[in-house]
Amino acid sequence: MSLQANVISVVGFDSAWTDNPKAPGAICVIRLDGDGAHLYLAPRLASFAEALDVIRGESNDAQKCVVALDQPTIVPNLTGSRPVDKVAGSLISWIGGGVQPASRSKKGMFDDAAPLWRFKEALGAIEDPELARTASSGTFLLEVFPALALAAIENAFCSRLAAPKYNPANRKRFKINDWQAVAEAVRRFGMLNSLRHLDEWCSVAASSETPRKADQDKLDALLCGLIGLHWLVAPRDQSVMIGDLESGYMIAPVTNGVHERLHAAARQRDVPIT
Repeated sequence: MSLQANVISVVGFDSAWTDNPKAPGAICVIRLDGDGAHLYLAPRLASFAEALDVIRGESNDAQKCVVALDQPTIVPNLTGSRPVDKVAGSLISWIGGGVQPASRSKKGMFDDAAPLWRFKEALGAIEDPELARTASSGTFLLEVFPALALAAIENAFCSRLAAPKYNPANRKRFKINDWQAVAEAVRRFGMLNSLRHLDEWCSVAASSETPRKADQDKLDALLCGLIGLHWLVAPRDQSVMIGDLESGYMIAPVTNGVHERLHAAARQRDVPIT
């Protein structure tokens, strides 16, 4: 297929950090054209290699392709965690969630042989979030974090120990009501950005009485795509970039404003938040 002028593709990719073939990640595609935004490829399971095939196809078809990836993409620190992880963790821990610390010591995730680096090299994308917003063409990569986004788009999730327990793999903590609430929050977030063909998918997801971990991965992939879409089309003050391109960063929506805990943690650690 030939490149389609004035088509922007947003790929949401919830990767399996270690690329375990028995537990792949998930991917979806949102396209933005003259008729607005629509869900072009519904969430489906995908390894790094399969995701790369999808992204290459989108880069060939669309004038601009933006990949919103749920995995740390810049990890220079040898141990511990990145400054941005600590800032995000200030809010996530308060609502009762957790942030996986990223460092090069994490074998299979961020060491020199980790699949992420091969993926990034093969992708050859530009990693500059602000340029991704303004550029008319090219392939771009963004790091996003669904848990942080959920706290920003749904007030019910943003209070003490209120993080939704929607991971079916954690049977002791999983709550079907939280699963349904997340699916509904994702639906409303998509509607905020006028995304078509979303209602049915979210309704089917919410109606599942026994969702599996793979279903959560698909839901998170859709949320990744929506974060990327929101970054591109919503007013700039409705999104935030925490951190920088040297020590690591995250992109997140802030439809209700930046939470004070993020501001305070960023000030304390001298981490930029814009």
